Amino acid sequence: MKLYYTPGTCSLSPHIVARELGIDLTLVKVDLATKKTEDGRDFSAINPKGYVPVLELDDGTRLTEGVAIVQYLADRRSEAGLAPAAGTFDRYRLAEMLAFIATELHKPYAPLFRPGASQDEKAASIAYLKKRYATIEAQLSGGTWLSGTFSIADAYLFVVTSWAAMVDVELTDFPNVRAFQARALARPAVRAAMVAEGLASAA
Repeated sequence: MKLYYTPGTCSLSPHIVARELGIDLTLVKVDLATKKTEDGRDFSAINPKGYVPVLELDDGTRLTEGVAIVQYLADRRSEAGLAPAAGTFDRYRLAEMLAFIATELHKPYAPLFRPGASQDEKAASIAYLKKRYATIEAQLSGGTWLSGTFSIADAYLFVVTSWAAMVDVELTDFPNVRAFQARALARPAVRAAMVAEGLASAA
């Protein structure tokens, strides 16, 4: 399988999940500005949506959208327990959390990275994010991970929250979130994925 990725973006989430599961992926780096892969192909022909991640199966089938990809990967190694079994209520709880991270945390970061966004737009996004991080802070108050054990939702939350330091989203008021980030970063699979993407040193 191939994972089309751009370092530090949301494609880091399925990369982490694959490493947690011991699934070998061929990484294909994408320049989102030029829409070119590192081997010179037109990325728009691979994903007309124009963004990462894309998972390409061995038969050429492609799957897009990070929340779909991480669930697909987790189901390939269901014994690892990164996602509850399909059809169970716990699985719907996981889907609920993935949707919350995608819409209430991931999406509001967009103006903070967008060239030309006004200071008012950025301030509104930061205020909104802090309200949503209050929800995550409460969720983490009872344990180490979002739902007791490390899951695909935790991988996604780690990646999205890692952006805070890049765009001056202050997390001082969220000690549980900051402790969560430190625990996730200490996981070998997380570290290995970041090293592979050039986001951390191998030392």
